[in-house]
Amino acid sequence: MKIALGADHGGYSHKETIKKHLIERGFEVKDFGTYSLESTDYNDFAIKVAESVRDKLYDRGILICGTGIGMSVMANKVKGIRAALVHDLFTAEATRLHNNTNVLAMGGRVIELEKALKIVDVWVDTKFSNEERHIRRIKKIDGYKGE
Repeated sequence: MKIALGADHGGYSHKETIKKHLIERGFEVKDFGTYSLESTDYNDFAIKVAESVRDKLYDRGILICGTGIGMSVMANKVKGIRAALVHDLFTAEATRLHNNTNVLAMGGRVIELEKALKIVDVWVDTKFSNEERHIRRIKKIDGYKGE
């Protein structure tokens, strides 16, 4: 599996550790930045990661900002992206099983690093259920055009 990573300054430290962890697990990882603790705009990294997943350059993406909120909102603006803001192991699993999410968003300032690593493991290891009801619901999400 190929995973795209992105963070702003609020998620930089978590991103660096998660990147190392994923590489050690054998995943191919692309780091889209940021590359320091200098203040940045989360939007820029969310778009880079989300577009790389949309364009199928990467299978999934992981985004980390201070709370994860901004990253998830921005990533969900990209057609074909189903980003979930996750703070616990149950939702990490459920969002893959039920929603087949392709982007995980977390908050570096609200989740301890060890818990974030466990969330990442559950999220990358959980396969979509392929149940008809979940497929039907995802088609509704993906097909929504908005106004």
